[in-house]
Amino acid sequence: MKKYLQFIIKGIYAGIMIGIGGIAYLAIPNKALGSFIFSIGLLTVCMYSLNLYTGKIGYILENRISYVIELLLSLIGNFIGSFLVGNLMRMTRFTTYVETAKNIVNIKLNDSAISIFILSVFCGIIMYLAVNNYKKEEGQIGKYITIVMGVMAFILCGFEHCVANMFYFSIAGIWNSKVILYLLIMILGNSVGSIIIAFYYNLFNKKKLLTENNKKV
Repeated sequence: MKKYLQFIIKGIYAGIMIGIGGIAYLAIPNKALGSFIFSIGLLTVCMYSLNLYTGKIGYILENRISYVIELLLSLIGNFIGSFLVGNLMRMTRFTTYVETAKNIVNIKLNDSAISIFILSVFCGIIMYLAVNNYKKEEGQIGKYITIVMGVMAFILCGFEHCVANMFYFSIAGIWNSKVILYLLIMILGNSVGSIIIAFYYNLFNKKKLLTENNKKV
């Protein structure tokens, strides 16, 4: 029970950090600079080993079926954290953030379901690459560059990140059946994208290891 509670708590903190990154993005008119500062969210998630669904889903291929429970609890925690940050910001003097978020949300809700799915898949690919490169990269500079570049790429490209959007929906105060449907599509798309690139990475590494072992024989 304690282990499951930890999954949720670490998920909540991850959601909070993504929410804080989202606030920074809303506060900065320049999109490039805003996306750069947004990366503080994922940087903190990786540095403090927090549970962010989009950073963990790709590793489902390497884990037992029980890993699904960790993913689901992390996702619930992500929602709680991002929802909390979004609604707390609605109680502050920064009403312009709310209006900016509403504009962002309306663009998403006026999009088609297939478009949302495709954009979510691409985001999932980038998120796995960013997190996995952080884990595998031995050089300290490379670790951080890959996170920053990954976050900037998915934001500037307009790709859909389910947890970031949980925050945007929350601060905008827009929750309805279409939002829930689109959020589920984003979660599915992020998952598919991460798993696709993770499958290639794992397959490539297995072949590489086999080749190296054959050379040693």
